[in-house]
Amino acid sequence: MSRSKIHYVDRKLLEKDLDDIYNATRQCIGSEDFQHLKKLEHWGRLCSLAGYASSWIVPNPLSAFLISQGNFSRWTILTHPISHKGYDKITGIPDRYNSRYFARGWRRFIDWPDWITSAGWHQEHDVLHHYHLGEKQDPDCLHHNLSWLADFVKPLWLRYLLVALTAATWKLFYYVPKTHKELHLSLVRKQRKPVPDMPLKNTWSFFSPEGKALWFESVIPYTGFRFVLLPLLFFPLGQVAVFSVLLNSLMAEIMTNLHTFLMIMPNHTGDDLYVFDKKCTGGRGEFYLRQIIGSVNYRTGSDFNDFLHGWLNYQIEHHLWPDLPLLQYQRLQPHVKAVCEKHGLPYRQQSVFKRLLKAIDIMVGRTQMQTMDQQAYTSEPLVSVV
Repeated sequence: MSRSKIHYVDRKLLEKDLDDIYNATRQCIGSEDFQHLKKLEHWGRLCSLAGYASSWIVPNPLSAFLISQGNFSRWTILTHPISHKGYDKITGIPDRYNSRYFARGWRRFIDWPDWITSAGWHQEHDVLHHYHLGEKQDPDCLHHNLSWLADFVKPLWLRYLLVALTAATWKLFYYVPKTHKELHLSLVRKQRKPVPDMPLKNTWSFFSPEGKALWFESVIPYTGFRFVLLPLLFFPLGQVAVFSVLLNSLMAEIMTNLHTFLMIMPNHTGDDLYVFDKKCTGGRGEFYLRQIIGSVNYRTGSDFNDFLHGWLNYQIEHHLWPDLPLLQYQRLQPHVKAVCEKHGLPYRQQSVFKRLLKAIDIMVGRTQMQTMDQQAYTSEPLVSVV
C-alpha cells in the first residue's frame, strides 16, 4: 500500500470498527480462556518433563528440542500474555496467573525461570516496544538497532555470520542487557533525575547499578539454575548422566534462542513494513493504523500450530490489543482481516520462514524498511476509504 493511500484512510472509522471488535471480544472473556491457557501450559510442561526424563541417557537433539520447546512456551505462551494482563479480568483464577503476581519476587524461578527478569521484560517489551512500535524509542526496532551493520561490516558474508551468532545467543546478549538498561532508565525518569547516556556495553559492568542487576538477577541465577542445579539433580544416576543433561541443556538453550529469534524478529521487519520518524500523536485510530502497517502475521489456525509459533503468529491482533487472552486472538483474527480489507489496508500474513528471509535482508542491509514523513500519518484524512 502506497504512502498516499495510507494518508487517506479514515482513522476515525478505523478506530470505531476495531473498537467494536474489541468491545465485543471483551464480553466473551471468561473461564474458557483460562482453561485454554492451562491446556497450553500442560503441553509445555510435558515437553520439559519428557525432555529431562530422557536427557540423562545420552546427548541427543530430541531431548534438547523438548526442553527447548518447554522453555519457549513458558516465555511466549505463559509469561507474554500474563505480563500484558491478558488474564487479569478473569475472576476466580489463581493469583499466579495475574500480572501482579506472576514471576514476581521468589516466584520467578517457579513461574518463569529465565535470563530475563519480569520487571525488565515488562518495561522493555510491554511498555516501550508496544507503545512506540517502529519509532526510535522502540528497543526492538531493527531498522534503528542495526543501521551500523551495513556501514561498518563490509563483507556481506560476515554480516550473515554476525546475524547467525546473534540468533544463537540473543536472549543473553540482546535481551538481558536491553531489559536491564531500559528498566534502569525508567527508574531514573521516575526519580526525575537526568537521564544518562548509557551505551549497551556498560550494562555488563560490575560497577554500575544496572550491571550489578544484570549479573546478580539474570546471569548468575539462571546459569546456576539451568546449567548447575538441574544437571546435578541427576547425580544419583552417575556422572555420565549429569554430563549428558548438561550438554542437552546447552543444546536446548541454543535451540530456544534460534526458535524465539525466528518467531520474534520477523514480526515487524521487512521491506513491506513501516517504521515511523515521530511519536504517535494522532489518537487511537492512528495507533491502530501503525500496528497494522508495522506488523505481520504468520500462518494461524489450530492450537498445535499456534503452540509451535508461541502465539506470536497473531502479531497484528496482539499489537492492536495486547491485553487479550490467547484464545480470543484465534477468534477475532478473521474480523480484523475483514476490517483491513474494508479500509484498503494491507493485512500481511506469510510463512514465518519467508518473513525470516525478509528480516535478514533488512539486518544485513540488502533492503530497507518503508518510512513515511510526519504529514503522511498525522494529517486528517481527506477521503474515507470504505
